[in-house]
Amino acid sequence: MTAATGRLTVGVIGGGAVGVAIAQALAGAGHLLVGITAVSQKNLDRIEAQLPSVDVLAPGEVLERSELVVLAIPDEELQPTIGGFSEAHLWRAGQLVAHTSAKHGYSVLASAAQQGVIPLAIHPSMRFTGTTVDQARLRESFCAISAPKVALPIAEALVIEMGAEPVVIAEEQRTAYAEAFEVATNFSAMVVNQAIGLLEEAGIANARGIIAPSVRSAVERALDDGHQPIELFGES
Repeated sequence: MTAATGRLTVGVIGGGAVGVAIAQALAGAGHLLVGITAVSQKNLDRIEAQLPSVDVLAPGEVLERSELVVLAIPDEELQPTIGGFSEAHLWRAGQLVAHTSAKHGYSVLASAAQQGVIPLAIHPSMRFTGTTVDQARLRESFCAISAPKVALPIAEALVIEMGAEPVVIAEEQRTAYAEAFEVATNFSAMVVNQAIGLLEEAGIANARGIIAPSVRSAVERALDDGHQPIELFGES
């Protein structure tokens, strides 16, 4: 069974904002959630609030029950987690395994693929809030996907079912993609935070409201103009 032909049993490793949002989106597409993992109380509370009917399971149980496994865990945990599952021979041949990391393509799942899984990389190009707002934003976003050529239609179908738009990122393009995503999110947030801080330190009320129109118009102009040499920035 594939995403293109019917309902999948889906398990999620990682009960953070990304994992819960992906789980909700796949459930909304008609797939059957069979379990999700969680360690922190914050994640347990999020699951209880947003996925109240889904069982919180140990990782091994999630892998055992799932036709599609979603690894929604931090970048630094991805390789050791995959390697640990591979060493324990927890994967099942024919199982779909998708991770949500921006930094890695499907090749990070090589040890799992050697045990017969179908490796997928699906990264939603957005920042998650951990709230119901994420579902609307996901439907407005792109997802960077990569997979072996024969499995690309599966990754594309899953993304479309979640309401997002797939864009194929080759393995050799992954580093540039991850860097661009990091710059566009973390760095821009840092700059906005600094601007708000300057206004607040000066005792100016409603700093966020004052700065918001400038930020939005600057971003919209940059998106309209596309890439420009740095020396042209600021020209009218």
